Amino acid sequence: MNITLKEITIRELTSNYEDNFEGGVIGYGGKLDIRPPYQREFIYKDRQRDAVIDTVIKKYPLNVLYWAVREDGNFEVIDGQQRTISICQYIEGDFAFNERYFHNLQKDEKDEILNYKLMVYLCSGTDSEKLEWFKTINIAGEKLFEQELRNAVYSGSWVTDAKRYFSKNNCAAYGLGGDFLNGSAIRQDYFETTIKWISNDHIESYMAENQHEPNANEIWLYFQSVINWVKTVFPKYRKEMKGVEWGGLYNEYKSQKFDSNKLESEIANLMEDEDVGNKKGIYTYVVTRKEKHLNIRAFSPNQKRETYEKQKGICVICSQHFKIEEMEADHITPWHEGGKTTSLNCQMLCKEDNRRKSGK
Repeated sequence: MNITLKEITIRELTSNYEDNFEGGVIGYGGKLDIRPPYQREFIYKDRQRDAVIDTVIKKYPLNVLYWAVREDGNFEVIDGQQRTISICQYIEGDFAFNERYFHNLQKDEKDEILNYKLMVYLCSGTDSEKLEWFKTINIAGEKLFEQELRNAVYSGSWVTDAKRYFSKNNCAAYGLGGDFLNGSAIRQDYFETTIKWISNDHIESYMAENQHEPNANEIWLYFQSVINWVKTVFPKYRKEMKGVEWGGLYNEYKSQKFDSNKLESEIANLMEDEDVGNKKGIYTYVVTRKEKHLNIRAFSPNQKRETYEKQKGICVICSQHFKIEEMEADHITPWHEGGKTTSLNCQMLCKEDNRRKSGK
């Protein structure tokens, strides 16, 4: 990796600045790709963006920017995208600082900003060297998420196409399934979740296999199938549906027939059941029938002690005596048969018998 230091002005940086959304962001007379395929979307909050402009106006030094030198002699931003876009957007008049837009400033004030000097490291080397440098220098900056790093490592036609579905504010994935997914599109959460689903948690292998595919049609069609399945099986939306591992359920149970009306009636009852500790897990439970997803309320220490004393420490299955710490509370009538977590429905079993009874 060959690295050289270059000094440029904000006037030069913002020359021919264009934000073409899907088409990318350019500056520096059209020679700088400000948002190459592996870069994240603009994520600075207002206070961070304003801090950049405040630094420039006060003539304090900004952190060094890093650009990669391309084979054609043009450049792409490796580190400093957020600062660069903040500066360009201010000059373009996209936001005001201290209640003044750039065009509200006097000529001498404008010139001071435009003549502000930025320090840029120009990095020449192989793609793998540039990507490794990208990961290294970002450690100290706005923390990259794992999927953002994967996008860098497996950058190509497939990632570029997939990002238009999954990685933009108000993207298609957000419009279709935003109510069902956690996280943020621009921080790649939707993208990562969907790759995890379609690959059965082999994210990097799937990205490696598809890196040079001309489009991301397969994963976009898959995502639509998952969300449409969810909306069909569970037509009534509740906030607890957000963040459920829908892809895993779809992969395993998409061919199974469900009665949506019966499921809705059961879900409504479970939502009102005070013994159900994990309301979000209700949706996974009614599909898989695995009670562990419900986090059924455990017996309290007082209930355990009360029952232990009544039984005089005797396990009701093996009839042996145990210390209380050697025993576990169990529902006499199982929860799924209508048994409640009350003292009247509690029995103390030795750990071995309880786990044998529960199939643990």
